[in-house]
Amino acid sequence: MQGVQEQIEELQMKLAFQELTVEELNQEVIKLNQLIANQQHQIQLLIGKLKAIEPSNIATQAEETPPPHY
Repeated sequence: MQGVQEQIEELQMKLAFQELTVEELNQEVIKLNQLIANQQHQIQLLIGKLKAIEPSNIATQAEETPPPHY
């Protein structure tokens, strides 16, 4: 019976360790999800700002009139 009791105690210790590990990993996943959500929000803000920028007043090569010596 002593061997069975030792096995039960060993399994209980392993289970407690695994529960702690799962909880620590869960907290890391929560942190990473928050980080990703924050970065997605920042990217959306940047996209909005880039779309709001007015086009340049400088003409492209195709729109430029040729110099007078042509």
